[in-house]
Amino acid sequence: MKVLLASHNKGKIAELQALMHTISPEIEVLSMSDIGFYEEIVEDGSSFADNALIKSRTGARLGYITVADDSGLMVDALDGTPGVYSARYAGEECDTEKNNKKLLQALHGLPAEQRTAKFVSVVACSFPDGREDIVVRGECPGCILTEYRGTGGFGYDPLFWYEPMQKSFAEMSQAEKNQISHRGKAMLKFAEEFAKIKF
Repeated sequence: MKVLLASHNKGKIAELQALMHTISPEIEVLSMSDIGFYEEIVEDGSSFADNALIKSRTGARLGYITVADDSGLMVDALDGTPGVYSARYAGEECDTEKNNKKLLQALHGLPAEQRTAKFVSVVACSFPDGREDIVVRGECPGCILTEYRGTGGFGYDPLFWYEPMQKSFAEMSQAEKNQISHRGKAMLKFAEEFAKIKF
């Protein structure tokens, strides 16, 4: 079975590929570039679910079972910002370094107990035969550090501290992160729903 991941984000693709193979090693995972799709999908939804469905339905229209994730960081002290704008928090260029610097500036001087946040992931799956979409959500609580910790991961990972493991997301191995992350939790729920489908 071929499943398309509607993303060009290499870090996200690697995570999703690993998680899809835990559902079934028989699934051949394709990226948008694998099928020659390089157009930008305009993610103008007002929620993670809206944006995930925009992407998954785009792939389904191309004839593929398509999985898409929309995820982001929600910081309590910033009323849930950056939220759906996580990738372009500091501007349209999707510059990770600028995003992280803006976040640190926004929280400057706040004590640890006021730096709580959560990563949210919504995974959507759409089908070319028009059957009902799958939409699931995963969350991971944490807090925002005052400086970078670790060199792995991507995006806000060096600033996101996960208390139970005493590590930032950027200090975790891929396997560790997949076990506890927002995307890992959403993918586990997705796997349960996907396994129920009769093809």
